[in-house]
Amino acid sequence: MQITFLGTSSGVPTRSRNVSSVALRLPQRAEFWLFDCGEGTQHQILRSDLRISQLTRIFITHMHGDHIFGLMGLLASYGLAGSPTHIDIYGPPNLKEYLRACERYSETRLSYPVRIHSVEPGLVCEDGEYEVYCGRLKHRVPSYGYRIVEKNRPGHFDAAQAAVLGVPFGPLYGRLKRGETLTLENGKVIRGADLCGSPQIGRKIAYCTDTIFFEGTIALAEDVDVLIHEATFAHQDADLAFQALHSTSTMAAQVALAARVQLLLLTHFSPRYNPANATTLEDVLHEARSIFPQTKLAYDFYIHEVKNRSQG
Repeated sequence: MQITFLGTSSGVPTRSRNVSSVALRLPQRAEFWLFDCGEGTQHQILRSDLRISQLTRIFITHMHGDHIFGLMGLLASYGLAGSPTHIDIYGPPNLKEYLRACERYSETRLSYPVRIHSVEPGLVCEDGEYEVYCGRLKHRVPSYGYRIVEKNRPGHFDAAQAAVLGVPFGPLYGRLKRGETLTLENGKVIRGADLCGSPQIGRKIAYCTDTIFFEGTIALAEDVDVLIHEATFAHQDADLAFQALHSTSTMAAQVALAARVQLLLLTHFSPRYNPANATTLEDVLHEARSIFPQTKLAYDFYIHEVKNRSQG
């Protein structure tokens, strides 16, 4: 699992930061998922190591323009990238109406099926390897955070020992890898658990933006390996954060501390904290680290390889 930040500014783009979008790359499946799609996201994908033809799912947090204005353009270009079969999009209930209006008024005809799913708190989607959950955040419009859970995988299977025990090579190996108990034709009982090492614990990520400090965010981020959380404002501008229902650096750090996460990656920064101002993003980082030391600032095209707790 590999996180690529495609946009880390809030509200408007800057010379060095585009508006919100984060990609989650799944190399073993040759695909990636997108979380939010601000204006210019498809251009950011072109400048990255990602291939738009490998995009399979898009998750939208809320309907503000800096999170969705790039979506229709990306979908139109996506149809020209190879031969897409379909794409799944998840987001607030009015997302479907918005996209249908974009299609109608721009007279865009997509050449592939777009499956739009309205999300509610709880399980959003699941396959053999991953589960995605969402939970409500606290913002000026309905906003949702997402929790991505990689399912645990069986530990290393000792094929040599299985052969010694007389297990014939073939389908029985697969059943033993899944932990099943088998009885061979000679009556010998073989326990799959005895031939497999410790399970490989799946990795977990939470993506939370836009929101002010909110107890529900803590539950969504509980025990994740990486929490991606907005930090629109510095602590000294908390009044602005409460007015806009956005988070400060210290609010994000408090969520990370309470949720016992491994690493906090801050994003969605106000353009006001540029290097020429009295307060800069280095100050934002220092504030967060005073509460939660395992904090980093994200920047456009920053790539983070997600490791679980057993990997350090």
